Amino acid sequence: MEERGLFLLFVFLFCTCGLFGQNPVVKSQVETSNIRIGEQFNYRISVNETKNVILPKLVLKGLEIIDSAKIDTLDNMLIQKYVITGFDSGSFYIPQQQVFIKNQAYLTDSLLINVATVAIDTTLVKKYPIKSIKKEPYVFDDFKMYIYLLLAALLIIGFWIYWFVIRKRRIVEDEPTYKALPPYEEAIYRLNELDEKLLWQNNKVKEYYSELTEIIRVYIERELKVPALEKTTDDIVETLKDFHDSASIRTSKETILKLKELLQEADLVKFAKSKPLALEIEEDRKDAAYILANLKPKPVIKNDELE
Repeated sequence: MEERGLFLLFVFLFCTCGLFGQNPVVKSQVETSNIRIGEQFNYRISVNETKNVILPKLVLKGLEIIDSAKIDTLDNMLIQKYVITGFDSGSFYIPQQQVFIKNQAYLTDSLLINVATVAIDTTLVKKYPIKSIKKEPYVFDDFKMYIYLLLAALLIIGFWIYWFVIRKRRIVEDEPTYKALPPYEEAIYRLNELDEKLLWQNNKVKEYYSELTEIIRVYIERELKVPALEKTTDDIVETLKDFHDSASIRTSKETILKLKELLQEADLVKFAKSKPLALEIEEDRKDAAYILANLKPKPVIKNDELE
């Protein structure tokens, strides 16, 4: 019985030692706890486990983290190193840090860090008179806003000058200085100019008929408000026939017939290379004058004339 009891006690102590050997250990260390303002020191957190370990995100008050190294694995331990400094004198704690190992929290020790000022021997410091504040040299950015505003103002002034002065002056200069003649007077004036050119007499029959029919077409457009320059001969004749039937113009069927024959003759000369005789050309010139004289719009009766 005694031997059996000793054996069980030995097994129990062996298991207990094994369990205690497997407990996680979390440590925090610093290489020094006393620094001067601006000096740096290393802070290290170590864990004797490598699996399912979550290290904390270090948060400090009064101290500043300069750098943090990557987590090292050494002899089945995780080591996290930080470089820390302080810029204010005093005593500051690195608080306990919470480390999770296999979903269980473990705390490190809190550490006290003393930050001392740097002693200055004023007897060795050479004194200088206080200097006035020196202004920085001007750069482009100092004037950038004013330059943009100036350019915008110049653009607005330039646009105003162009729109209200130069453009209006050009419009006035481009306006004709002569008074436009009435449709019939203009057509007769152009017929006389055409006679003076002596086109058909110099074998320029095609040019002669082109100008002759253009004079008549322009007259019809201005006087009767029919777009004759854009219409064919048949379209013009049909339109004038409709106007005649509806009593919208003052003319005769004979005048419309002469217009049709003159336009058809001109089409033959321009497109079929027809060459009429001199007597026929002179007759067409007379017909043109006759058409202009007898192709008139219906007179407008004013109200006072009706009374």
